[in-house]
Amino acid sequence: MPLKSVLLLVLRFLHPFVTRKTLKALRNCLNSILRNVKTLLKKMSVDQSEDQKFDPIPPHFDPSKPSIPISYPIKTLEDLDSGSYFTSFHYPFNKSSVPLPPNSGLAQRPRILVCHDMQGNYLDDKWVQGGDNSGAYAIWHWYLIDVFVYFSHYLVTLPPPCWTNTAHRHGVKVLGTFITELDEGKAICRKLLSTKESAQKYAERLAELAVALGFDGWLLNIEVELEVGQIPNLKEFISHLTQTMHSSLPGSLVIWYDSVTVDGDLSWQNQLNEKNKPFFDICDGIFMNYTWKEDYPKLSGTVAGDRKFDVYMGIDVFGRGTYGGGQWTTNAALDVIKKDDVSAAIFAPGWVYEKKQAPDFQTAQNRWWDLVEKSWGIVQHYPKDLPFYSNFDQGCGYHVSIEGAQVLSSQWNNISSQTFQPFLEYADDPTSNTIEVHVDFKEASFSGGGNLTFKGTLGAKASISTRLFVGDLLMGDLPVHFTYSVKSEGNSQLGLCLEFSSEMKGKKKLLLASGGTNQFSSKFSEVIVPHQLRKPDMASGWVIQESSIAMNGYTLTEIHAVCYRKQPERSESRSNTQDPAEYFAVLGHIRISTSNQNTEFPPSTSWIVEGQDVEWGGSQGSKTLSLRISWKLKDGKNSPFPRYNIYVEKLTKQSVRTLGGKLGGVQEYVGVAQVEAFYVSDLVIPSGTSGLKFIIQVCSADGASQKLDEAPFFQLNVEGQ
Repeated sequence: MPLKSVLLLVLRFLHPFVTRKTLKALRNCLNSILRNVKTLLKKMSVDQSEDQKFDPIPPHFDPSKPSIPISYPIKTLEDLDSGSYFTSFHYPFNKSSVPLPPNSGLAQRPRILVCHDMQGNYLDDKWVQGGDNSGAYAIWHWYLIDVFVYFSHYLVTLPPPCWTNTAHRHGVKVLGTFITELDEGKAICRKLLSTKESAQKYAERLAELAVALGFDGWLLNIEVELEVGQIPNLKEFISHLTQTMHSSLPGSLVIWYDSVTVDGDLSWQNQLNEKNKPFFDICDGIFMNYTWKEDYPKLSGTVAGDRKFDVYMGIDVFGRGTYGGGQWTTNAALDVIKKDDVSAAIFAPGWVYEKKQAPDFQTAQNRWWDLVEKSWGIVQHYPKDLPFYSNFDQGCGYHVSIEGAQVLSSQWNNISSQTFQPFLEYADDPTSNTIEVHVDFKEASFSGGGNLTFKGTLGAKASISTRLFVGDLLMGDLPVHFTYSVKSEGNSQLGLCLEFSSEMKGKKKLLLASGGTNQFSSKFSEVIVPHQLRKPDMASGWVIQESSIAMNGYTLTEIHAVCYRKQPERSESRSNTQDPAEYFAVLGHIRISTSNQNTEFPPSTSWIVEGQDVEWGGSQGSKTLSLRISWKLKDGKNSPFPRYNIYVEKLTKQSVRTLGGKLGGVQEYVGVAQVEAFYVSDLVIPSGTSGLKFIIQVCSADGASQKLDEAPFFQLNVEGQ
């Protein structure tokens, strides 16, 4: 029997024996119990099914002391008010380094909001400089998302910078979460909403955090019962936060969650109506609870009027009462929402990972997001701006390469390392395709930890096209330079098809491909043979292809990979040519830029590099070192570079620089920084080491890396320490 029915029976039994006043008090008490139980059950269901939430903050954690940088939430109003987060050792490392592209306002169409809540969050993603789990969770279907919310059940959930960096790179806004729940939440609200001034103060603290850390706003979830007298100050809190965010960060968002009503009741409405619209009216949108009925999206859109796209109908991917059942039928809810012309809020897409959907995470993730694409369509387009660079890195892997040379051969994860993700189409039946295409972490990469691998069989005169990117890049007067790296076996060849459109001139398809392309003469407007080059430090097999294209007035709309086989020369015996034959090729990276010149980096003398918080450890002849390395340009300007590779060279007394200024020792890859600081933790120092040289390799947005001989560095003596 439902709990509410049990409580009603208790009241009916007591009715003849108690006064009306006592009965009313009992009813209020039992209703309070019921609300708390409902809230607790909802919280438990939202948390994660069987998996227990754990505290992301390590035991005895002192945020003021140097340690491996982590992301963590703020748990109390006192900590929020004090601003202690800004004095934390970890604060500078948690700043996002990737801004949103220009003109990244929300489109006036139905949108997709994704709310990421998995096992309490702050898991592998909390390690700001990256972790060692090659199987860590990530999202790479950014072209299907407008807004990303990082969610947990702590008071103030601050998104780890890795999510903000990669979401911004793809044009997606990122929100943190402010939530109050249960009795603790009621106590917080009493203080938060005690006066108009207190409501404004805490709103300003939240705005300061978002602006300082570089994310785009807040999801507000006041999931407790309130007194009616608190509602005016709650409205002040919402309104002041929204206005402060807008003035501090144009384009920012504050979104209200459908929970407490204007009457102070904790009553999820599942639709926009008179009980929650007053909150909707003073912020940027509302995230509806997920147990709505089929006609609620349409009714909500009608109530919202010309703001119908600011209504985000909730869908719980775990199911739990959501319309359509979630999970592998999430598209049922999406179809209804899209038909009724409002927006969708997808809660907990990490279900695929958390519930270990078959056959493996990569396949299941691609299959699940394919449901979203088929229902909703693509919402982000890239390339839109130059330079454009993708090495198909998903932010995890088993190795790291830099411009064709492998520098790391161990497992790692760091979502910040994602470059632009390809728009690969999911194949329901992979066996129906003669060429299988996938992001490959095992095959040696040209750059980062991944690449696109094309493997299968292909006829001699056949070709297969695979969608890579759907763009909106307007071509100007100057030529645009396309560079890509390929590694292939036998007569397997890989080219790029570029599709352009113009209202005045129509459409054009250009093929960039090396020799043996006679079969394509009628399929493309033009076939361009790129210039090929190899770099001395590249691993064998990689070939870099370069072309310059002038298409003034056209817009680049799509990029496809084209698999084909090189045609044999006439002198070769065709009888020896197998048809179809094995096909294998790897695409390492794509770069599009306005210049074919090498990127110019500031020389090492342009930088100030410092070592701080130096701590020596070890015993019995072995030493370890921990320190914070920071760098900045001497001219005081902000660095325009998005990332820095960190190396260490362990010097001995015999270490010398060879003629020509080349480095004489071995440079070991340590990690990557997204900000102008890196923390080295417990670096083991071999005996006989007299000094350490930390090299900061500056990297540009087009994927280029500074030569190590010319990079800034910090040198530290070991002897005598």
